[in-house]
Amino acid sequence: MSYVALALLGKGRARPGWLLEEVDLDGCESIDDVSDVLRDFDQPVRLLAVEQDDEYAVLARLDAAADQAAEPIRVFLSNGHAADDYPLAQLFADGLDEVGGDPLDGDEDAPAGAHDAAPFGDPQLLADLGMPATELIELAVHEGTLPADLIETVCERLGCLGEFEALRG
Repeated sequence: MSYVALALLGKGRARPGWLLEEVDLDGCESIDDVSDVLRDFDQPVRLLAVEQDDEYAVLARLDAAADQAAEPIRVFLSNGHAADDYPLAQLFADGLDEVGGDPLDGDEDAPAGAHDAAPFGDPQLLADLGMPATELIELAVHEGTLPADLIETVCERLGCLGEFEALRG
């Protein structure tokens, strides 16, 4: 099972623009480990975009200000059901549980611990960057939209589509 994980690093208001870098999450065993991967970058805005096997996308955000305030990482998972099948998605789902995320477990017939296919987490994590929560949710649930399409749209909205396309080759 292959995944793509990209750090999207915002330079801040004084120096607009974004840097993109592929990251390795293989050693991450918890949401704290993922936070540490993002803390390794010295940029004001640090986003993580993950896509695996065209099944789900994760967006995670840890701003530099959160380092001093001990705020938790903010996470959005496009397909909650992926947490039942993919260990990396489960890591993010578990992290949402730790930081008080709001999984939408609405399927009463699902086995205990199973997640609904609906997206969950913090859909507002990109609102101040120009992508309202409603648009992010619509992208996640729109039939025919692949997780890579969601990430591509986010990159387009942030103004780093060219950098994204260059990394994707």
